[in-house]
Amino acid sequence: MFSNKRIMTSTENSSDNIKCFHELLQKIDTVIIGAGAGLSTSAGFTYTGKRFEDNFADFIQKYGFRDMYSGGFFPFASQEEYWAYWSRYVFINRYADMDDGTYKRLFELVKDKDYFVLTTNVDHQFQKAGFDKYRLFYTQGDYGLFQCSVPCHNGTYDNEAVIRAMVKQQVDMKIPTELIPHCPVCGKPMTMNLRTDDTFVQDEGWYRANERYADFIRRHKGQQILFLELGVGMNTPSIIKYPFWQMTYNNPDAYYVCVNYGETFVPSEISKKSICIQNDINNVLRIFQF
Repeated sequence: MFSNKRIMTSTENSSDNIKCFHELLQKIDTVIIGAGAGLSTSAGFTYTGKRFEDNFADFIQKYGFRDMYSGGFFPFASQEEYWAYWSRYVFINRYADMDDGTYKRLFELVKDKDYFVLTTNVDHQFQKAGFDKYRLFYTQGDYGLFQCSVPCHNGTYDNEAVIRAMVKQQVDMKIPTELIPHCPVCGKPMTMNLRTDDTFVQDEGWYRANERYADFIRRHKGQQILFLELGVGMNTPSIIKYPFWQMTYNNPDAYYVCVNYGETFVPSEISKKSICIQNDINNVLRIFQF
């Protein structure tokens, strides 16, 4: 469908593009947000540097971990140590209150519009900022859910109480054995509901959210709409980026806006109805007056 020709943007025209973005938002009432990891990074959810070092100094010293993400794949010798690491990981990214206002600014931008959010992020920050949970589709899972590690069934389980207990009660990088979560159906160990391999559980909530998103697309087919892509890279472009490009191309009344710090480009076929802003998302949102 698209040629290999990409239209790149630079920071030189960032202010002009932000102004055009603002004008688009004022005239368009329907917005689909596609959010990737760059949005949460802009909000302060970094997985390296000081934040990682402050929360995982003991694991860094013992194992030489360089970032939070890769540490999550380490083959720990025991479930007690595995959950000591993962409970901290989940707590600071899902339950601790630390958003710098980025998500709330985004909510203020679209709260009075007919919006929907498609995201690969798993940190639950959209709901915490006030977004309607029935207008959200988390495609890759949720830090707030456990699932069977087999899995023996397609159920997921809220984990907040257990995660908080693990964080509070862990000693010497281990949680108490009695806190290790087990599947209530088969008794095997639980794991996180994250799409890391083919054992990922798509539960009833996942399918309902998927259908709501598909219904939103159907109801607005051919109408004036803005596809707003925030912090999406090329790790999983088939989920957000490529479909957004395709729907923008197929709909004469659709517009595409991409905001990212590093990767901002569009196919030449939709360049005339697209705006790319190579800037920090939080900086861009701060410019708007609510």
